[in-house]
Amino acid sequence: MNFEGQHLLAIGDLTKEDLLKVIEVAGEIDKDMEKYKSLLNGKIVSTLFFEPSTRTRMSFQASMERMGGSIIGFSDVSTSSLQKGESLPDTIKIISGYCDVIVMRHPEAGSVAKAAEDSSVPVINAGDGPNEHPTQTILDLYTIMKEKGTLEGLKVGFVGDLRFGRTVHSLAMALTHFNPEFYFISPPSLAMPEKYLQELIKKGIKYRQEEDLLKVSKELDVLYVTRIQKERFVSPEEYAKVKGIYKLDKSLAQHIKEDAKILHPLPRVDEMNPELDELPQSIYFQQAHNGIPVRMALLGLVLGKLK
Repeated sequence: MNFEGQHLLAIGDLTKEDLLKVIEVAGEIDKDMEKYKSLLNGKIVSTLFFEPSTRTRMSFQASMERMGGSIIGFSDVSTSSLQKGESLPDTIKIISGYCDVIVMRHPEAGSVAKAAEDSSVPVINAGDGPNEHPTQTILDLYTIMKEKGTLEGLKVGFVGDLRFGRTVHSLAMALTHFNPEFYFISPPSLAMPEKYLQELIKKGIKYRQEEDLLKVSKELDVLYVTRIQKERFVSPEEYAKVKGIYKLDKSLAQHIKEDAKILHPLPRVDEMNPELDELPQSIYFQQAHNGIPVRMALLGLVLGKLK
């Protein structure tokens, strides 16, 4: 795929070669960021965040700044003309005339893809509700590759909110290119959606569903932890039934491999005790920081400044 001028809306839009290309470029940037400090001089990114974000929004902004570009946009819809009743299509048509690339997060599944239809510049999906989060997935892949030295043939466990967890959905689909074995660990009410399980069956990917993490923890090369997302539940009562169902602490060290890696897309709430940070297997802060070289790579590729 030639990334220049292309939207990045879903992880399924990228081939195995595409994913490895972004990882390779990110790795080069990671070695010497200073080398790229004026790459995007004169370019403008618009960050449109209709949902709260810390890591994704700020890492895209930091990435653009590190390459000499500029940033416009909003992280509070109340400051935009949408508050006056302007339609989203009209907003996108206007803003795409002000910038070279749009990075957008929205609570509705499919909303970013719809916005891309009205944009005259590339649109990067920074999370559309419970659906997808492709740039998080690429930085997750980059982190795993950097820490494990390979993406091939890994046993990967996902624990927590697998029903609404867009990071889980995207990462599981991306890893299907690399012959993984999956362990989906959740209560039945937060199980991996059937459409993704059917996709795994179609691709011949082995998976196991389990409620008890400790039954499978010694098998895992990678443990991907997610929070129970209160904002996705239709009622406080439904959330209360599963809140705090998994609470990991440093005793987990006795139940996982020495060379296993623990990832989390963050933010965390009560699913991980801060004492877990002490484990050498815990790499979620490094994972978050890897968002910079990966998003620098994506912006450079989409804007045609990197090949």
